[in-house]
Amino acid sequence: MKIEKDRVVRFHYAVAEAGKEQLESSKVVGEPLAILFGRGQIIPSLEKAMDGREAGDSFKAAVTASDAYGERRDGLSQRIPKKHFGEQKLAPGMQVVLNTNFGPRAVTIQKVGMSVVDVDLNHPMAGKDLEFDIEIIEVREASEEEIAHGHVHGEGGHAH
Repeated sequence: MKIEKDRVVRFHYAVAEAGKEQLESSKVVGEPLAILFGRGQIIPSLEKAMDGREAGDSFKAAVTASDAYGERRDGLSQRIPKKHFGEQKLAPGMQVVLNTNFGPRAVTIQKVGMSVVDVDLNHPMAGKDLEFDIEIIEVREASEEEIAHGHVHGEGGHAH
């Protein structure tokens, strides 16, 4: 079965900055990622590279920074009260997920003060050309409920 809009795709991925060491891999966690294809749940250029492929396919996809997480933008720093980080031990360069009014957001710690923390709001992979290794594990029809909800249910997906 070929990958197309509103099919469930389960896949393993590894991502690296172009020409560098791997940054992240789904195999470390063990579970493949599950998406409802064609719904913008992964970066568009990666979705385009998957289109029409089948279970068992393995391939590489090079994605430029502008097609991945965008270019780094200067001036995206913010000073946040330390209490919003809980009991975490913080150090410059650390990446943490901060709960915001718009949902969780990955930030990079720039400076830690007595009561405030300066963070860089750029996505940690902003400004980086990326290389993905993709292994398609499964392609199946989505259920009516999954299509109505806009996400995958069950293994590797969303649980209500």
